[in-house]
Amino acid sequence: MTLKITKIEILFLTLILVAGSVFRLYRISEYMTFLGDEGRDALAVRDIVLGKHFPLIGPGTSVGSMYLGPLYYYLVAPSLWLAGFSPVGLAGEVAVIGILTVALLWWIARSWFGPKIGLGISFLYAISPVVITYSRSSWNPNIMPFFALLAMYGTWLFWRRHDPRWLPVIGVCLAFVLNSHYLGLLLFPTVVIFLFLSKQLHKSYPLLLASVLIFILLMSPLVIFDMRHGWTNFHALVTFLTNRGNTVNLRIYKAMPNLWPIWNDLVSGLLTAQNYFLGWLLSLLLVFFTLIRLIKRQISSQFIFTLTWLGFGLLGLGLYKQHIYIHYYGFLFPVPFLLLGFWLQSFSRRLAAQAVSVVLFILLALVNLQHNPLKFAPNSQLVHTQKIAYFITDQTAGIPFNLALLSKNNYDAGYRYELALLNSSNVTIHEKLTDQLFVICEETPCHPVGNPLWEIAAFGWARIDKQWEFPWGVVVYRLVHNPTGS
Repeated sequence: MTLKITKIEILFLTLILVAGSVFRLYRISEYMTFLGDEGRDALAVRDIVLGKHFPLIGPGTSVGSMYLGPLYYYLVAPSLWLAGFSPVGLAGEVAVIGILTVALLWWIARSWFGPKIGLGISFLYAISPVVITYSRSSWNPNIMPFFALLAMYGTWLFWRRHDPRWLPVIGVCLAFVLNSHYLGLLLFPTVVIFLFLSKQLHKSYPLLLASVLIFILLMSPLVIFDMRHGWTNFHALVTFLTNRGNTVNLRIYKAMPNLWPIWNDLVSGLLTAQNYFLGWLLSLLLVFFTLIRLIKRQISSQFIFTLTWLGFGLLGLGLYKQHIYIHYYGFLFPVPFLLLGFWLQSFSRRLAAQAVSVVLFILLALVNLQHNPLKFAPNSQLVHTQKIAYFITDQTAGIPFNLALLSKNNYDAGYRYELALLNSSNVTIHEKLTDQLFVICEETPCHPVGNPLWEIAAFGWARIDKQWEFPWGVVVYRLVHNPTGS
């Protein structure tokens, strides 16, 4: 039975949500990431809002030449419209989803561990620098923690509370998780196991079937695209799974040596603000605590469910042979916080243990607040992109031009989006070869003339007509045709 929420608890929860909101929304236009991926997504979402194109696929994956589904685009489309097509609207919706994740984690932790630990766990999640960073930019993996947490909570409620109304919620959430990143597949074993462990499953077949149909419906755009294009995505997925030399290793025992480094990386990134010594120590203590709890058979339904969720996640990541970036853990983001909640719950029965818990909580809070992203200067990527787009539009004065970007870690979609908002005369070389090419250089040294980049090479023989330097290290060149090649 859930304890009644007191006024003091509401007050502290409000303060936590306000803090989480400030950390995610304050000066979001300056702190948000806005590079090629964000520009590409903004272009796709803008076409949806304008009714020009309704995509059946989403972004491509960084490994495997596969495409995700387009659900993310349709989810954030209303926010782009409400923001007057400013990319800040997209980032703002992701930030709101991040704040909702804090609230959802509070509710789950409260129902599992009690009011005090619920507030503590949600506070640590609200101030985690990694979580904040990935909660204030428009990117499809950034919505995964919310939908993963809701899917798993719904699975647990169906298993333990026998509430079949959660089945459609699980279907919807799993579709959004899978549209965020294919690593969301690692949630499926836990979901399937605990759904079939429920004693009420045989009474819930109609809703289970409805949930499966909802999942299939939400995934259908990707299937339709594949049917139209010779099952290219399906073949890419098969190649990804079977090309063991570069991607995954299906021999489970090969994953075992990777489990500790991955677990340590997860805890360090989320709980200790990437302080790797403290993260290593906390990782070790959490493993030791888990083993002690298992030996003493202090195994609640929540505990075994969380360990299963974590176990399949770590095992799947352990089989992956490429570099694991922190956002790959999106479907596991809440797990270290929940395991910490089990620890704090066990330590709440003795006075000395309570003192240790308080010291640990304060230490984690201080480490995370010390590395709060707002303490560092904003990247101003959107602002810089907008200024260059305004400048180029002003220089061209309505005369058609081609565009190219020279950068080691970016591509031109962000600039093209801002130019599109300004109704500039930018056209791609695919569409038309113009008399001028504006080259944006984000790398140094930069030599645009004769560069092998396709947009520059296709422009033909050229010379630098003008160049401008910007304070943040970007140089813009105007190239014109040079028939003599000299």
